[in-house]
Order: sequence, then C-alpha cells, then structure tokens
Amino acid sequence: MSTWKRDFASGLIVLAPLLVLLLVIRWIYLHIASIPLIDALQPNWIPAPLEPISRVVIAVAVFSTLVLAVGYFMRTTLGRLAEAKVDDAINRIPALRVVYNASKLAAETAISGTDELQNPVYLETWPGIRMTAFRTGKKTRDGKIVLFMPTAPNITTGFVIEVEPERVEDTGESVEEGMTRILSAGFGESAHQIPVEEERPPADDGPEDHRPGVAHPGKAAGDRPEGDGGSASAEGDESTGSGGS
Repeated sequence: MSTWKRDFASGLIVLAPLLVLLLVIRWIYLHIASIPLIDALQPNWIPAPLEPISRVVIAVAVFSTLVLAVGYFMRTTLGRLAEAKVDDAINRIPALRVVYNASKLAAETAISGTDELQNPVYLETWPGIRMTAFRTGKKTRDGKIVLFMPTAPNITTGFVIEVEPERVEDTGESVEEGMTRILSAGFGESAHQIPVEEERPPADDGPEDHRPGVAHPGKAAGDRPEGDGGSASAEGDESTGSGGS
C-alpha cells in the first residue's frame, strides 16, 4: 500500500467515528429543540441565536425533574398502586401491551442490570464455529438460559436463543469489548487477542543437540566446532611427533 493510501486510511479511522458521533448528537439536538411544549417555558429575554440552545437546556431540565419526581412518587404506596393500575390498563390493549411490556423490561434490564449482563459468552452455533452472544439474565422453565445474539454491525437486530448452560463459554471480556468486536464487524481490536507465538526450532534441533561433544544431526560428522578441530589437530601433531621419535 502506498504512503498516501495508508495516511488516508489512518485519517479515516480517526475521523469516521467522530463524524458519526456528531451526526447522532445533531439528531438528538434537533429533536429536543423541536419539542412544541418548550415554547411555553421559553423566556422572552433570550436572544434569538441562543433560543435553540436554551430550548435544549429547558427540555433536559424538565425531563430530569419529571424523572426524579416520578421516581420519588414510586417509592410510596400510592405510586406502586398507580403503576399497577397503569400496567393493568395497558395490558388490556392487545397491540400496545407487547410494545409496553417489552420496553419496560428492556429499561429495567438496562438500568438495574445484573452481573451476568456484564459477561459476553461464546456459543458454538455450528461444529467448529462460535459466535458472540450476551446473557439476558433470564431462564426458561426447563432450565435453559436465554441469550441475545446481535447481528454485525447492526446490533439492534439479532436472535433470542435458548440453550443449555453447558453449551455456553465465557469470553472473559467486558460488554464494551464484545460490542466493539460486533459493531466493527470483527475489525476492532480486543484486549483478548490470540497470542502470537514465536517460531520454534525443528523437532530434531532440540537443546540437547547443542551440548559439547554432540554432533548436530544436520551436519556431517567431520564438521566439528573450532575448538574440537583445534584439539584434534593437536592430538594429530602429538602422534606424528611420537612416531618420528
């Protein structure tokens, strides 16, 4: 790869996530700023260029206050009775009760959470092939665990799987690491990469082959180290000298 292509790819890797983040923030900002009920709370003394920002601030403040007020109200007996009445009323509507119950369960799971949700798992879907799934913290009546296996790179779709607990293998990763691998379609780096081992010497080239006095199996018997050759020539000189005398 040429230099300009490598530099372009490196710059794209850095800027693409920032652009996506800015687009998401802009989408949220425009939708919050366009809430019609905020007009009644908008002060008249705010300059026109700052009106969109003030609308967002007012909307966030009103929503936070409403959430805290409802949360405090739900701690009372009257609040729990009101929640039960709302649930009962919505559950009488065939179409809306599915969306309501699913949304409520998803919110409870995401906010309260359990230790099991912080543990992505591997599931062998086909022989020799495994995929990443996430625990939901739920079990079926026959003892199977319920997993959610998202698709890559769109994690908003996927499969709800019921499997035996012994078929599940913990990844040892966090939710962020598992999501990064799925969102990046497998191209994202993970803290649990397969270690790269150095190339080992051949089987016939073990440490014992390098001991003094042991000939290397890949060399001829006459190919001795320099030290051995020197001692051999010295012995030959001695024998020649003794023969001459």
